[in-house]
Amino acid sequence: MFDVIVVGARCAGSPTAMLLARAGYRVLLLDRADFPSDTLSTHLIHQPGVAALARWGLLDRVRASGCPPLDRAVYEVADVRLEGCSRGVDGQRAAYAPRRHVLDSILVDGAVAAGVEFRGGCSVSSLLHDEAGRVVGVRGTHRGRAFTEQARLVIGADGMRSRVARLAGAAFTVRKPRLTCAYYAYWQDVPAAFESYEAPGGWVVTVPTNDGATLVLAYFPQSRFGAVRADAQQAYEEQIRATAPAVFERLPGGRRVERLRGTGDQQNFFRQATGPGWALVGDAGHHKDSITARGITDAFFQAESLARHIGDGLAETPRLDQALRAYAAERDTALAEGFEATLSVARLETHEQRLELLRAVGRDPELTATYFDLVAGIAPAKALYTARLMALM
Repeated sequence: MFDVIVVGARCAGSPTAMLLARAGYRVLLLDRADFPSDTLSTHLIHQPGVAALARWGLLDRVRASGCPPLDRAVYEVADVRLEGCSRGVDGQRAAYAPRRHVLDSILVDGAVAAGVEFRGGCSVSSLLHDEAGRVVGVRGTHRGRAFTEQARLVIGADGMRSRVARLAGAAFTVRKPRLTCAYYAYWQDVPAAFESYEAPGGWVVTVPTNDGATLVLAYFPQSRFGAVRADAQQAYEEQIRATAPAVFERLPGGRRVERLRGTGDQQNFFRQATGPGWALVGDAGHHKDSITARGITDAFFQAESLARHIGDGLAETPRLDQALRAYAAERDTALAEGFEATLSVARLETHEQRLELLRAVGRDPELTATYFDLVAGIAPAKALYTARLMALM
């Protein structure tokens, strides 16, 4: 019998498993995939997530992978151009965007080094319950062979379409409409910083990553998904040309090195985070549009939060249940503002009032740094609304 079973071994599951194993628990980590393997992702880690990697002793491995630090950010909309860098957190001023086949392997290795038992090629088909209805384990297949494992706690870290959430009956507590669809590709010889370009109905981002490649990502309104999907390549190029001409001009000098990827299923929700014997972390419990690239950083936050609240109380059911409730409350409170901010950005609308504010921000390096703190999720929106800003408007 295990203390904890974690279903899903990517950027939410592996850190959760690792931290609980470091706390002395016997942890089983399951995933359909073997690693290294890729997954659909913008793969940006904002500075709070980078600080978490540093705390866990894994940041040096990300750096050693050749992933470049993103210590310069650019944002353009209408006549506004902001350029600078976040002030950072815990000494980490740079963001990173490692490819997911790189990052997820580092995270799985970190979990295994902590004593976690990892099994790839696993599919969970059902949850086990005791007579009181409490979740006490999982049933599934491992490379085609059936297995049953028991644990005091089952954690679903299996993504936006989480099977654990469905099997546990985790209800949606907040659910908003899809707002964007997105397509991206990787390019060689396209020099870039972390750059974001906004126009009515469009958003384009460049993100340097491993192997000298640059991710170039284009967002469209969800209402256009059918038309975009019908000729994704043409729509992708036209959106870059219209929204980010400075990026479009660089593309002929480079070459696309992988196929175009995309999705129209960018859901926006909170699910019930915990119940008797189970918990959800990462996209399984909370998902939002990728336009603000908060997913990985938020997953790291949830892993630390859940492990911290559990502490040494896993063996005592009343203490565990109290810890799970505390984790759920902290998750919902901590991530609410970022959720609403993401929905605002994902509507792909520009307003003169916001442009006036951004023009004022751009006239002051300190306010610009604060703005990029907001982008990274370091500071709340109210941090920008200071007397210094009002004096410039």
